[in-house]
Amino acid sequence: MNLILNIDTAIEGASICLANGDELIGIVNNPSQKDSASWIQPAIQQLMQAHNFSLKQLCAVAVSNGPGSYTGLRVGLSTAKGLCYALKIPLIAVNTLKTMAVAAIGQPTDLLCPMIDARRMEVFTAVFDKHLIEIVPQANRVVDATSFSKLLEQHCITFFGNGAGKVETLITSKNARFINLQFDARYMCLLTNDLYLRQQFADLAYSEPNYGKDFYTPTKPQA
Repeated sequence: MNLILNIDTAIEGASICLANGDELIGIVNNPSQKDSASWIQPAIQQLMQAHNFSLKQLCAVAVSNGPGSYTGLRVGLSTAKGLCYALKIPLIAVNTLKTMAVAAIGQPTDLLCPMIDARRMEVFTAVFDKHLIEIVPQANRVVDATSFSKLLEQHCITFFGNGAGKVETLITSKNARFINLQFDARYMCLLTNDLYLRQQFADLAYSEPNYGKDFYTPTKPQA
């Protein structure tokens, strides 16, 4: 049994799921991201107890490692690291945009474009095909009416995520499709099991969140 705990606190709300490889065993969701730090440890205990497993039976802990919310990403990664250190098991880090693409694989278009709100007219985004191959690399982009115009000339694209609303009124191509798609930690299982089987683990000591762009704290000017 490849028992993997998957943690997602990257965007809106938070969720954790327990999986045997890529097969879901159980999931717990929290719709409020603001209390993820206080919610997550009791939720993990609840999830494990509900399915009669102990933390010592875990083979790995996986985390959705961004891009996304600064606070959410720090909560998720610190929780995952703490468990991995204590249990002496590997850490798996997966890209949040790719996890979102997994949730949209069943959509009827050939390309998938997850978008995460990065404030103002910016989004974190990438474009994937149905095999989860990255067609357009991840970047934080300022979106406008010309965004993805060349790609849309030849491909139908599904846009989704909490940043997609920024371009829905701008992109008028008939090949653009916008949907409201919910996703959570269960969609990590396919990716994390693959990484576990290939032993592609994150560096437990040096892994940092993928914020998508530089994180900084404004400083007051010197008097």
